[in-house]
Amino acid sequence: MNNDTRWLIRLALEHGLLTRAQATEVRAKVGAATDLVEFAQDLIDSGIITEVERLEQIAGLALTHGQSGPPVPTVPPFASGLKPAAPRTGSATAELGPATFSFETCFALEDTELAAALRRLLRSTAATGASDLHLSTGARPFVRQNRTLTFISDYVLTAEDALRLNTVLLSEGQRRIFLERHDYDYALALGAGERYRVNLMQHKNGAAGAYRMVPAETRSLEALGYAQHLETLRKMLSYHNGLILITGPVGSGKTTTLASMVSYLNESRTDHIITVEDPIEVVQPAKGCNVTQREVGPHTRSFATALKGALREDPDIIVIGELRDLETIEMAISASETGHLVIGTMHTSDAATTLNRLLDVFPPSQQTQIRASVAESLRGIVCQRLLPGVDGGLVLACEILVGNTAVQNLIREGKSTGLRNTMETGLREGMCLMDNVVFKLWQDRKIAADTAQVNISNRVLRAKING
Repeated sequence: MNNDTRWLIRLALEHGLLTRAQATEVRAKVGAATDLVEFAQDLIDSGIITEVERLEQIAGLALTHGQSGPPVPTVPPFASGLKPAAPRTGSATAELGPATFSFETCFALEDTELAAALRRLLRSTAATGASDLHLSTGARPFVRQNRTLTFISDYVLTAEDALRLNTVLLSEGQRRIFLERHDYDYALALGAGERYRVNLMQHKNGAAGAYRMVPAETRSLEALGYAQHLETLRKMLSYHNGLILITGPVGSGKTTTLASMVSYLNESRTDHIITVEDPIEVVQPAKGCNVTQREVGPHTRSFATALKGALREDPDIIVIGELRDLETIEMAISASETGHLVIGTMHTSDAATTLNRLLDVFPPSQQTQIRASVAESLRGIVCQRLLPGVDGGLVLACEILVGNTAVQNLIREGKSTGLRNTMETGLREGMCLMDNVVFKLWQDRKIAADTAQVNISNRVLRAKING
């Protein structure tokens, strides 16, 4: 379809002479190779457009615009709740302006043009500081910024729209995998400092895609909000063996914290680091350490397979994207006992729940042995949450457990209920409870009272807030 015809479709849609369904019908009828005159004539012959004079005026405009190129959609005008963020280093986001992305007319674009438009949309989303972009069948496109959802178009994506948008950037092999499995995770790199974690899926209405913006630069632990806990975290990371767990709910920044820890190790030590991720989000160039990054799928069959292989690959530090099953957890604990520092993430909310989840995956016959192994190898647990701040941003709240002698005894004896008291008396060793940290954030007026109440379980502290 030539540029003139594309402009005719776009202008007719914008002026209300034509609906998207009618344009699709005529395009299928006359074929992709049609020219402006043939397309316009079919609109008249089929009775879709009766205002012939107006159509002629639009056709004249289309001929003029067509000389300068196709009607390329650019970036969306985000709602007032979304504020532009600093552009990514090395990206072209600073050059993008607040024009419109026409979801209504993107069906008329060829695949190469649609792919270019989607890249611009992703860059624009990152430039606003949003964390996610969602393109789902039967829903309006929306973004998430500071936990708030904002629609970026009033157009509801059809099944065809969503499938094309979410697969246009895939290779033929990737597209085949998605269509066969109906689930697909991959890392999308558009250029230096422009990476996105993508999840594609099929639901009852059709295809859907979630695009997570990966920060261009790895922030330090201090910049993430761990300034008061730097000494504790650095001591954990100074060990040459043992197990460190980073936990928190979905969207709490675990991957960012994990990347920051790997970056710190990369700069402060001279070791071999092997990471196993699904997919690789933050690229870690070798500095003081040699960093080997592997992705589940393209590079290895599973986390457990990669862990088994890692023990023969001379690592000093093993980083596991997620501890999700018995085999992976068992091998991680085993690796931490055999002279490796193992760092992994789990989807748990506090230290006690983390330990219970870690230990309860094992059958009763192994409980005594595994408790002894975890007690000996555990260096610490860092649980985190991102809370809405009073200034509109997000504030980090954390809970830190350090594997001291008292904690080791509680783990061996299976008395996880005593962890809270031990953590309250372990302030000098760098421990802290989530309730106390959240309460302090409220006292410092970094979060609102209602936010603090929702995230505090201690009734005494909640009463102080209410009072």
